Amino acid sequence: MSSQPGYDALAELYAETFPSPFTNTLQRHAFGAFVDHIRDSGVRGAVVDVGCGPGLLTAELAARGFEVVGVDPSSEMLRIARSKHPGLRFICVDATLDAPELGGVTVAALLARFSLIHVPPDSVPEILAGWSERMAAGSTVLVAGQTSADDEIVEFDHRVAPAWRWHTNRMSAALADAGFAEEWRTLHGADADHRFPEFHLFARRR
Repeated sequence: MSSQPGYDALAELYAETFPSPFTNTLQRHAFGAFVDHIRDSGVRGAVVDVGCGPGLLTAELAARGFEVVGVDPSSEMLRIARSKHPGLRFICVDATLDAPELGGVTVAALLARFSLIHVPPDSVPEILAGWSERMAAGSTVLVAGQTSADDEIVEFDHRVAPAWRWHTNRMSAALADAGFAEEWRTLHGADADHRFPEFHLFARRR
């Protein structure tokens, strides 16, 4: 996820195709539960939307009263996000969060919906460890992505950029190795609008 020329080229089409941050009811409810967990955690700081794209979920979080930062490696996605949500903060950086602008940001929660899928699997453990180092005990994480049928990680033909489907057990184990404890997960089956089953996985910094 270090750069996304595919998303740069298709940013306008993406924003037109997905005017809502949710494509099914379960996505909406998983996000709502995440919001409740952030409030209940008592951890102060910003919610970072990793792979924020045009900023729809960043804006949803801001509307619920959170300090938010949207991050994305696509400059064109961020151009759209800034034009649609001029009062919010967006930073051009990938999932590593390795940007000077984030140096002084205290991270209370991280949202990574369908963004870690674009990170080569060998790089994911280091990214999760970097998140863990930035977060206090009790901080929360919600990760979502396409999942695989077997206990494995499978590359698939994403329309925009290289991508991998993670079995939820594998993602949970990677989070655990980085210092996060899973509390719940959801699974939405494939349907006419979703080629593969999708998961949401909620975890808390130990």
